[in-house]
Amino acid sequence: MAKVLTLLVLRILMNLLFIGWISLWIIKPTTLWIQSWHQAEDTIKHTFFGYYGLNFAVFSFPPIALSIIGLIYLSLLPQHHRPTRGGRSASITTSRPAIINSFIGIMPCFEIIALFLFLLFLAWTFYVRVTSDFKKLTPVKTMNFNLWQLKYFRVATRFGLLAEACLSLLLFPVLRGLSMFRLLNIQFAASVKYHVWLGTGLIFFSLLHGGSTLFIWTITHHIEEEIWKWQRTGRVYVAGLISLVTGLLMGITSLPQIRRKKFEVFYYTHHLYIVFLVAFLFHAGDRHFYWVLPGIFLFGLDKILRIVQSRSESRILSTRLFSCKAIELVLPKDPRLNYAPSSFIFVNIPLISQFQWHPFSITSSSSVDKHTLSVMIKCEGKWTNSVYNIVEEAVNSEKKINNITLRVEGPYGPASVDFLRYDNLFLVAGGIGITPFISILQELACKNRLKTTKRVQLVFAVRTFQELNMLLPVSSILFNPINNSSLKLKVYVTQEKKHSNETRTLQEFLAQSQVQSIHLGTDEDYSRFPIRGPESFILLATIVLVTMLTFLGFLIGLSHFFIPSEHKNHSQSMKLATSGAMKTDKEKVPSWVPDLVIIVSYVKAITIGGFAGKILQWRRQHREAPGLSKEEVKPEERNLTELILTAEEHEIHTGGRPKLEEILLEFEKNLIGWSSVGVLVCGPEPMKEAVASMCRQRRPQCFGVEDSGNKHMKMNLNFHSLNFNL
Repeated sequence: MAKVLTLLVLRILMNLLFIGWISLWIIKPTTLWIQSWHQAEDTIKHTFFGYYGLNFAVFSFPPIALSIIGLIYLSLLPQHHRPTRGGRSASITTSRPAIINSFIGIMPCFEIIALFLFLLFLAWTFYVRVTSDFKKLTPVKTMNFNLWQLKYFRVATRFGLLAEACLSLLLFPVLRGLSMFRLLNIQFAASVKYHVWLGTGLIFFSLLHGGSTLFIWTITHHIEEEIWKWQRTGRVYVAGLISLVTGLLMGITSLPQIRRKKFEVFYYTHHLYIVFLVAFLFHAGDRHFYWVLPGIFLFGLDKILRIVQSRSESRILSTRLFSCKAIELVLPKDPRLNYAPSSFIFVNIPLISQFQWHPFSITSSSSVDKHTLSVMIKCEGKWTNSVYNIVEEAVNSEKKINNITLRVEGPYGPASVDFLRYDNLFLVAGGIGITPFISILQELACKNRLKTTKRVQLVFAVRTFQELNMLLPVSSILFNPINNSSLKLKVYVTQEKKHSNETRTLQEFLAQSQVQSIHLGTDEDYSRFPIRGPESFILLATIVLVTMLTFLGFLIGLSHFFIPSEHKNHSQSMKLATSGAMKTDKEKVPSWVPDLVIIVSYVKAITIGGFAGKILQWRRQHREAPGLSKEEVKPEERNLTELILTAEEHEIHTGGRPKLEEILLEFEKNLIGWSSVGVLVCGPEPMKEAVASMCRQRRPQCFGVEDSGNKHMKMNLNFHSLNFNL
């Protein structure tokens, strides 16, 4: 009871913080807020806290506090808790596909609502700011603008505020260990598209802001005078130009045509974000930077903690080479490390590249495999082909290759076993998109699970018969009952056909598959090189809190040292400042001094957060893991020729793609009574769009309004799109 009450209180606190932060965004452009805020700054800047402390507390603290409370909330939830069954809740109905388009992808209702509200906020901010500017137009002292030029110059300036709004949210979707989207059960692979949207908006508004400003300077012949100016106070325009150029470079190399074909170019160019952010700080000034600081703060801490985790080395215990140019890697893990199905890890193999990290779905289940973790890789690129070639050489060469070292970051995944909320599952996979479902099937087959789904329909589309090899990790599950559940598999081989005399069943295909296995590790590798995963949520919350307090301490301390303050003689100072006999604090020091104070405070705080993470990692490494016997660590050997088929035969279809509507109707006929069905799809984008369209046609409304045409429908479809790559 106490735990439930604590979770309720934390949930209320998170909602209040979120609502308060959003309210600040809405009222910030208004004249009332601007006047009140200037008065608050004038009052507090002569205190120990200073205007910098006030800006941090009001603008930066709420999202960081939300992250801390969110991590505490997640730590109190049961490990990979099982959500309540049923599909009629509002949280499910708002996730149904609403827009399906090959250009923008699949958008559920909640994304459309969120996007609309954000665009409405941008329009509101722009309108209020521009209207206020036009009411009190004052000419720029150093430039002779006519009226239309002055108005356009003000409009160009306000476009910069819209770019700033996009930047303030840009880094939240790409947080991994500290991700707040986990609270909404949105995985990292899905939240990355929000980063893409915000990045597109940032580049667009930055181009309008910078391009319009340069245009005005050009036609008034001030561009050479203004562009290189690094004035003592005010905007640093050359820093803005640097920020614009680096942003454009990152945006161009992020285009799908470049990112997919030249991933290394995209990856290395994206590290220019450091230059971009520093240049933005010097251009916009410290007061504007406090709005964007929360995302940068959490991203920097998340990054340093990921670096700390990824410094630990692991070893490949064994591999399996499939004839379809896929490879399965088996890695050692700490038996205390648990993860939900559909989780993924980032892998780096120094033998191939010291800097490249690639994400892969986990195919094992921590409920079944306590000491190992498996991933399957489809070798279609330069890096993945290098992995395949290294292992293939180890198989074919007489000289045995041992100790293939790698580094692992993660696992990352959902906080709950989300698919267990449904009575039945309808799974659709294309090619290597089968990998998340391999993990899900193993979780369903876990004997320790008290309740499971009633019926599972798996539709698997591949190009060739060789790709059926990817079902080998779950072959024993396919041909044996799953905890009294009914599992039906329909395989579709799209680019090959059976010969007229071909009578082999799926079991025989798998039994005759060409697979090469190789053992690379030793029993000692289980205890010496286990994957331990990220820190617990409660420890992450502690690290964020300590790092935040450290940053605030350095910020206030360094500001008092480098930025003069007259709080000791407040009344006398105010009289002198009013009469013009004395300059204010901000006028006494160059504008870049507070910027440097923020940078130094940030670097020191993040470094201390990294040290804290390193200490916790060292403690975990020296904490003795539960012992394991040799029998426990031996990989399971599957004899496919002895597997017993269930009464329900699996089907193999050739020469065409699956007709999903017909399969779904057949699936519905076998259901008893009304039930909720989780529709999970992982594969190429056209496949996802086809499944999403099917779900939308059956229940097209966003908010759970019953479709009069589907009164006799026996199931409520709930669409979920999974990703096997980023």
